[in-house]
Amino acid sequence: MLDQMHALGLAGMAAAYRQLGEQSHGSDLSFDERLGLMLDREIALRTDKRLTNRLATAKLRFANASIEDIDFSTHRGLDRRNVLSLAQGAWLKATRT
Repeated sequence: MLDQMHALGLAGMAAAYRQLGEQSHGSDLSFDERLGLMLDREIALRTDKRLTNRLATAKLRFANASIEDIDFSTHRGLDRRNVLSLAQGAWLKATRT
């Protein structure tokens, strides 16, 4: 069955199937629960791959940049409160009202 999953390109489901088989409480789950867990793993794997591919295609200058890494101590005219508000999506909430 694992070979068939791999042949169909379902690596996430195959990994989840293997892991459920190794766990002692895996047999306590119903068929629907086990299938749901395997599908969740496959969806998560595909989503991660899609994001990785898009980031590679974007060729970002600072691919690992994040809001937490901003250095506000240097004088670049960045207002900490304004940047954090933008990062939390306050501008989206403001346009909805």
